[in-house]
Amino acid sequence: MDILIVGVGGQGTLLASRVLGKYALEEGFDVKLSEVHGMAQRGGSVMTYVRIGQKIASPIIDEGCADLILAFEKLEALRYAHYLKKGGAILYSTQEIMPMPVVTGAAEYPQGIEAKLPGTGVDALGLALKAGNAKAANSVMLGALCKKMNFDRDKFEGALLSCIPQKTMEMNKKAFELGYAAV
Repeated sequence: MDILIVGVGGQGTLLASRVLGKYALEEGFDVKLSEVHGMAQRGGSVMTYVRIGQKIASPIIDEGCADLILAFEKLEALRYAHYLKKGGAILYSTQEIMPMPVVTGAAEYPQGIEAKLPGTGVDALGLALKAGNAKAANSVMLGALCKKMNFDRDKFEGALLSCIPQKTMEMNKKAFELGYAAV
């Protein structure tokens, strides 16, 4: 299974890849992760490859080969949609984070993105706020991913909780549950 996780720096895409990798390892699979940060610390694109199988040789996913794209921002989903294989799926947050050219007025945020995406949109930001904090949007998306991929809910949630600070557990549990219910 090849999963591409994309988003904007600071959204928790790297945490999501670690949770997914931990879950897959606990299920007995070989896992390879590879992260591409770019200008992530300045709000730029972040992309993580997660490859899961019996024996994985390379961590890189080629264009047109991803089974699933998990996108934490909808423009990022569109930007990397060419990685999706025929019959694959995109699970994306409907959140819009304005890239620097849009902020400076040099470009406009594209309209009609949802119509171009073969997948499911989740109001991750709205659900995260309902759970108590916008930063829990990644946990919302992980809950949605768990449901979409038919992963063992308790084990996947356990992988998430083992990767986050103790003080944020209740909020992230709630966010995970809201994401799971949203798909």
